Amino acid sequence: MILPKIRDPRFTALRRGGTLTNDDHHALAVWAAQCAGHVLHLFEDEQPGDGRPRRALELTHAWVRGEITMQDARVAAFHANAAASERKGAARFAAYSAGQAVVVAHVAAHYLGAAAYAIKAVWVASGKLGAQERGKAEWQWQIDLLPLRLKDLVLEDQRNRNSLCWNAFDV
Repeated sequence: MILPKIRDPRFTALRRGGTLTNDDHHALAVWAAQCAGHVLHLFEDEQPGDGRPRRALELTHAWVRGEITMQDARVAAFHANAAASERKGAARFAAYSAGQAVVVAHVAAHYLGAAAYAIKAVWVASGKLGAQERGKAEWQWQIDLLPLRLKDLVLEDQRNRNSLCWNAFDV
């Protein structure tokens, strides 16, 4: 579970009583989809005929563009997570990353799950040799993509929720 018991209002939409603007909510969703997309090949190489995680990422962008509802995004997350539950190893975590990315439409704080699952997929794909170094490289790649206005907020959130995310952000 990557969500804390007490939600940070900075990751709650204004319309729900938090301080997160629509633009920043959308930016977090796009970033989460980029993180998941970067490792999606780990799923698709193993399951080339299963398009559920890719579809989740496509629907993340559709939600940002206002083309689908939050409920449509949640359904896509269920499908990506079902694909994940049918797999093992790196493919599983890559699919979970996609599921987390699309469900950012529902709860913005899931953005961090997309990043953490992507790092976990890299760890598992790397095996014991080089897993930490490759995980750190993946984390740095993710951070380099962050919109500057969100960087400090995300880095603080990573520190705060690191233990909930398998210490994926210990860099």
